[in-house]
Amino acid sequence: MDEQDALKFIHGKVPRSGDDAAFIQNLLITTDMLHKKSDFPQGTTHYTAGWRSVGASLSDIAAMGGDPIAVVAAYSSPEFRKEEIDEFIRGANEVCQIVGAEYVGGDLDNSNEFSVVTTAIGESVKPVFRRGAELGDVVCVTGDLGRSAAAKRLFERNENEKANEMFRFKPRIEEGLIIAQYSTSMMDSSDGLVRSLYEIGKASMCGFEIDSNTIPINEMLKEIVEDGEVALRVAMTYGEDFELVFTAPREKIKEIEEDIEISITVIGEVVEKDIKMDGELIENRGYTHG
Repeated sequence: MDEQDALKFIHGKVPRSGDDAAFIQNLLITTDMLHKKSDFPQGTTHYTAGWRSVGASLSDIAAMGGDPIAVVAAYSSPEFRKEEIDEFIRGANEVCQIVGAEYVGGDLDNSNEFSVVTTAIGESVKPVFRRGAELGDVVCVTGDLGRSAAAKRLFERNENEKANEMFRFKPRIEEGLIIAQYSTSMMDSSDGLVRSLYEIGKASMCGFEIDSNTIPINEMLKEIVEDGEVALRVAMTYGEDFELVFTAPREKIKEIEEDIEISITVIGEVVEKDIKMDGELIENRGYTHG
């Protein structure tokens, strides 16, 4: 099985799976696994790895409209170096602090490859799920897309300082809490915008009509990838951006925009079926582990 087939199989066996986090008795819980080979390009500092690993799980809490409580991490490496562990903890602590969560430790293990497994716990009285989008809703994204793709290209050019800076993102906790008051469905864009649309569409039994001219592409990505069509494709499919993708009644968007500081972009609307952009079907492509 590929990753998507495996996820489908798991969902058939574990009914509570299928959203960014599980919701149990007003608690949200989520876990993520990151590896050096697939997630931390050459030049990634342990400070950035700590930030990004913990931030990925915090993003899942944000995608459910939750308020984070704490994060733990299992840290696995071929060898333990004091300075690397110290930097990892510093990054983990700092991303937690900016969203009001607490990094509370975890586990250590030896392995052939540097890997991190993080688990975040949050709380919510009324979380937002991927199911719930309704005909006539608009579909929106926070911030811009392609930040991580741009960072990866900067790592490849050995522009590591800028690349590490771009790899450290702020989880959209504050924004998620506000959007959750108005949205009908939501998830984060960690697997790419296109895959997010397919996942929400599947859960909500709907489709989307997207306008390519509205997709907010990261400025650094546009600078690095000069071909506009290529930049658009990368921004929509690369993933690992950890922005929020959500649906809401059109009349509620102004209220959301008034309450949050970052940009909200309406990129299309909910329709009965199919995922289309500019009238053409979009292939289900996105970030895949492995």
